[in-house]
Amino acid sequence: MREYEKPEIVALRDESGNTYLVEIIDEHLKIKGIGVFNPLSTLSKTKSGDKITIGTKEFILLPASLPERFKGMKRRAQIIQPKDAGLFITKMGVGTTSKVLEAGLGSGALSIQLQNVIGEGGIHVTVESRIEHSEVGLKNMEMALKSGCVSGNHYHIEGLIEDSVAEISKICNDFDAIILDLPVHPTAISSVKNLLRPGGRIACYCPVSSQVESAWDACEKEGLEIEWAGELIERTWGRAMKGGIRPVNGPFGHTAFLLIAINLQN
Repeated sequence: MREYEKPEIVALRDESGNTYLVEIIDEHLKIKGIGVFNPLSTLSKTKSGDKITIGTKEFILLPASLPERFKGMKRRAQIIQPKDAGLFITKMGVGTTSKVLEAGLGSGALSIQLQNVIGEGGIHVTVESRIEHSEVGLKNMEMALKSGCVSGNHYHIEGLIEDSVAEISKICNDFDAIILDLPVHPTAISSVKNLLRPGGRIACYCPVSSQVESAWDACEKEGLEIEWAGELIERTWGRAMKGGIRPVNGPFGHTAFLLIAINLQN
């Protein structure tokens, strides 16, 4: 189990909406988009909602809540957006005592959403085969915990999910939810199916439609019943130049295809 310290983290938001997570420590830091400054001496007398000038830029100090943590997180791998994370959490029934296995940590965007829900009462296991992704994802999770997100039962495993089943089963062998964000799903599905409790659900995040079909076939082969498959389209609105509000120009917000299946077997 990973052990974390929990000093205070705050968020600085500039006039363009860019958000930066800042740890309140007594040393000079260089943060891209802000500059070089000492967070303790600069921010110690500033409270949430206050405006502060650092260098030539003005910022608003905010608590590092979930939206700020998401905006300010470091990014390397393609991330699962909040709209898709919300669907997974809701349709899979993830709650405060859930046991969740997540393969494909990446930059940790889904992980910080899950941590915000699971808290101390559940179990969260992440698996990642690429250490360069793990370094970024685990750092984002650490920042979330330092921001006040309580999650005392997180375990991380380096390696392929297919090679990690024995290690995972020592932590938990009756998961409520398994989420797979991987290039190839069928071998992963067959590897972890027996780690899913009766009534538990498995989800696949699929950038292309052919992955949905292969995941669908693999789930049915393993005796899982498909509950939902599809995509979420996000369409943002903004103010029109001549007054009123309207859909903004640009493409609809497709991110990926999603699939959720349930285990109805003992």
